[in-house]
Amino acid sequence: MAHLRFLGQCALALMLALPAVAPRAQTPDDIIVQAREALRRKDAAALAAARAAVQNPPHPLAMWVEYWELSNRLDQAQRSDFDAFAARWPGTYVEDRLRNDWLLELGKRRDWAGVRAEYPRFRMDDDREVACYAMEALLQDGRKVVAAAREAWAAQREPDDGCALLGRDLYATHRLKAADAWAAAQRHVEFRRWTMARMAAGLIGADTARSVAALLDDPLRYLKQRRPGGGVRGREQGLLALMRLAQSDPDAAAAQLGRGWSRRLGPALTATAWAQIGKQAAIKQMPRAAADARRAWYLWDRAHRRHEAPPWSEDLLAWQVRAALREGDGARRRWTLARRAIAAMTPARQADSTWVYWGAQAEAALAAHGAAGEAQRRRARRALASIADQADFYGRLAAEALGRGDAPPPAPAAPTPAEIASVHGNPGLERALQLIALGLRSEGVREWNFTLRGMPERELLAAAAWACERAVWDRCISTSDRTRAEVDLAQRYPTPFRDEVLAQARAAGVDPALLYGLMRQESRFVTDIRSGVGATGLMQLMPDTARITARRLGLPFQDSMLADRDTNLLLGAAYFKRVLDGFGGSLPLAAAAYNAGPGRSRRWRDGAEAMDPAAWTETIPFSETRDYVKKVLVNSLYYAERLGTQPLPTLRSRLGDRLEAADAGGAAADQP
Repeated sequence: MAHLRFLGQCALALMLALPAVAPRAQTPDDIIVQAREALRRKDAAALAAARAAVQNPPHPLAMWVEYWELSNRLDQAQRSDFDAFAARWPGTYVEDRLRNDWLLELGKRRDWAGVRAEYPRFRMDDDREVACYAMEALLQDGRKVVAAAREAWAAQREPDDGCALLGRDLYATHRLKAADAWAAAQRHVEFRRWTMARMAAGLIGADTARSVAALLDDPLRYLKQRRPGGGVRGREQGLLALMRLAQSDPDAAAAQLGRGWSRRLGPALTATAWAQIGKQAAIKQMPRAAADARRAWYLWDRAHRRHEAPPWSEDLLAWQVRAALREGDGARRRWTLARRAIAAMTPARQADSTWVYWGAQAEAALAAHGAAGEAQRRRARRALASIADQADFYGRLAAEALGRGDAPPPAPAAPTPAEIASVHGNPGLERALQLIALGLRSEGVREWNFTLRGMPERELLAAAAWACERAVWDRCISTSDRTRAEVDLAQRYPTPFRDEVLAQARAAGVDPALLYGLMRQESRFVTDIRSGVGATGLMQLMPDTARITARRLGLPFQDSMLADRDTNLLLGAAYFKRVLDGFGGSLPLAAAAYNAGPGRSRRWRDGAEAMDPAAWTETIPFSETRDYVKKVLVNSLYYAERLGTQPLPTLRSRLGDRLEAADAGGAAADQP
């Protein structure tokens, strides 16, 4: 003990002998960051103190502190509080965002006069619950907005007070019918929105809501009941149960249809049941999917509704096309199914480059002999030509199919001094960059995007250039992506950290254009970004993946090292190379594996090795991964152009001829 006391005395003497270090003075920027943290804690006293502290002298971000302070007590605020804030900060992002919050508060208070007065001033108009409150307020005033009110209610995706209230009032006044409630319940069950399905059924009655809740919990039990209920309610509930069962077991749902439920449902609802079973089978990549879709169409036609569009979602029709693409034989019937599903889509959806491309493929594949067939082939070529100038996945495929060269668009003229001055003097953009620099990225991104609304293209290019100069790469890219007449590829596909990327690409044996294509999609070159599941940094690596990769490279590793840009890049390049080798160099398979895991990519490939890789990409079950693979491959083409790769690759060369690949097998252990 004496020894310990002696050591303590020595340490104290040493501390007294050292020169005192004054604590760092708190800066106005510190107050901004602390105020945001106080909002997270709902610390009213700290927010009030911060609001006072940024007033004298006024901080450029003072409006944000005021917004946080007032929004924290909005449930107790008066109209005068909101009016004073709006008068002090007119035309700003925070004024309109507080108006959004205030409209929600007015709706909860059932202050319909207040909602009617304030809603026309809401510029963003991007809140579904606010839209429902606005429709309710207009109906309360006797306005003839029933169609708009029904549309707002039908667009509800998550439970909220405003749309629930609107639905109840529309139903109570017979402006929504039971058929509308059942149709809404079907939409919600299809997209696994269970609470919303129960709410829709609840419009019909409490008993119906309880029955729907029970069948959603145990659909097979409901379907096996001898007398599950007759009439419209029994049929509609049977369809919901079949849809729910199909999501876990399409074979079991099909078996129940064959055990009497098809007779109970009738032809039209049975057709819809088969369509839903086919959709789930397609998502699960089951061989039966296309046959289920064809059966659905056969029954729909048999119900004497050949010239009536079925009540199937755009998503379901898209999965019918994907089921046809994955079908291995019967070329004519698969393209017939694809063409019919595309024809049933809305005109807006048909115009999407995805369905223009596959519609053209179907038209060409089904072309007859002679003059009629040549006319079909001309239609297919015209369809491809209509999207060949688009810079997306199917636009590039269409251009290559037509034999067009891919000359990059001419670079636009540099922003003029006047354009630069206009952007640099824009207070909203200045505030956005300040917020991002302080680590308040979410707030900064929202301020930036709000400020860009209605901005001319030349100023958009100048704003993108400013973001690039400040190394705010995600805003540089997204801002430049908004232009149509003038395209600046250097802004849309920037090459930050170029020396480091090229060095790591060489070390790993990976095409640097692919690394850039991955990073643009993964992180938009934001080095400190972190996803909700823990993926970190430029290459969005998970800690376990990084740890295994580091061990293979013989490098020490701690999770905190992922925040280091160069370490993240080194490990990401090495991991991608391993994944790529694990799939025999197949870029679609490797990109899918990088996003969703090698195990999933391998399962999605099984049984599809001979597929057109473009068709395989379109049939990836996860929409995020499907979009990711397309964008990474297209990104890599633009980066090849920017890096001067010779010869320039084509999208077809990136896709490859077949998916069949030598499988090293080890990469599956690196990531789930």
